[in-house]
Amino acid sequence: MHYRKLGNTGFKVSAISYGNWLTHGSQVEADQAIKTVHAAYENGITTFDTADVYAGTKAEVVLAEAIKGFRREGIELFTKVYWPIGEGVNDRGLSRKHVMEAINGSLKRLKVDYVDLYQAHRFDYETPLEETMRAFEDIVRSGKALYIGVSEWTAAQIQAAVDIAKQMNFDKIVSNQPQYSMLWRVIEGEVIPTSEKNGISQIVWSPMAQGVLTGKYLPGQDAPAGSRATDPSGARMIERWMRDDVLTAVQNLKPIAADLGITMGQLAIAWVLQNPNVASAIVGASRPEQIIDNIKAADIVLEADVMKKIDDVVHAVVERDVKQTISPNPRA
Repeated sequence: MHYRKLGNTGFKVSAISYGNWLTHGSQVEADQAIKTVHAAYENGITTFDTADVYAGTKAEVVLAEAIKGFRREGIELFTKVYWPIGEGVNDRGLSRKHVMEAINGSLKRLKVDYVDLYQAHRFDYETPLEETMRAFEDIVRSGKALYIGVSEWTAAQIQAAVDIAKQMNFDKIVSNQPQYSMLWRVIEGEVIPTSEKNGISQIVWSPMAQGVLTGKYLPGQDAPAGSRATDPSGARMIERWMRDDVLTAVQNLKPIAADLGITMGQLAIAWVLQNPNVASAIVGASRPEQIIDNIKAADIVLEADVMKKIDDVVHAVVERDVKQTISPNPRA
């Protein structure tokens, strides 16, 4: 495993991090989830990402059980705030009230005194950004979080947060967590240049495009039984990639992976890690062998000719519209 600095800080994270969206507390039994987290840790992953909204707060509880035997100083623990976690009018968003209550709830569920990174899960158009940034500043000053980040924010929103932090002498955000893969490159147009200018890293999710880049979905054929595309909670999130033109392009990547002696999943993860602004790629897994296989991607370097071959194969189906600001998977 390789470790990379997060933003313009001395804080390092594992190049591949473990995320428990769609798995812990929902699709995967707790015992299996714990075994998978242990396999990740034993094979070099030290960075674990979750959110209060995942599985209606249950994902944080399962992760807490999984990491309880780990040395706290030896892991990097991330969570997020924004999406509704209750029925009250203030049980959502980035108001001071919700942010302060949400961090306390997450710490209680995770059974820790602090998280390493606390992230705004989306931008809140109803709350003044100054209010949100001051709440995050107070959380850092209280020791409940060491760093702050955002998720799926536009370049303009990121820059506004940086400017406020500078004007008010607050800690600035150090990371953004967007979707990024060979097929979804929206952040390359504006978000990455803005982030690089301000010393902010990307912690990217869905590097395998919801599993499509593993090559298991074939054009003109039904999705395999038990796959994410057939799961009621996952099908909506993968449907954008289930077109025959996309699936055909993905199948044409197989010879590239075969020539390198790696799996399609490893190729997909290695591809996002070639971007110098990416600090870590988040992967999820339902079985220990899956995460162990994914971890091998951290050691893979794709030469320029290989990157060009990939672009040549997928260029016609790549999503590059920089005007797209909201991830197609709303609670990721």
